[in-house]
Amino acid sequence: MTDSDNGYTTKNTGFKRFYHASIYSWQGLKAAYAQEPAFRYEVWGSAVLIPLAFFVAQSPMQLAALISTCLLVLAFELVNTAIEAVVDRAGTEFHELAGLAKDLGSAVVMVSLGIGALIWWAVLWTNFA
Repeated sequence: MTDSDNGYTTKNTGFKRFYHASIYSWQGLKAAYAQEPAFRYEVWGSAVLIPLAFFVAQSPMQLAALISTCLLVLAFELVNTAIEAVVDRAGTEFHELAGLAKDLGSAVVMVSLGIGALIWWAVLWTNFA
């Protein structure tokens, strides 16, 4: 929306902004699921692990930790996908910094998977060992 008096673009506020932001977020999730196999794998893994968390956790804090690790992996995969999209958009020629950006994005996902595995292991060990 453009303010005709000053030429500046004004942003929606309140519920209208929330509504549009929700639509854009949903479009991003759908695009990631459609275009990124790793995101699909992690969604399906989360679809198994999140319900399992309700059986494994013995406290609200454990439940929150187990579910949060699944969501953390998905969030970092979305960030990694965004980084890859921006780098790919910038150009097709090889550049050392473009490769570094993609590798670092991938590393963040790997670290988040490690955090998730560690937390799941600790909760399982605490509750069932």
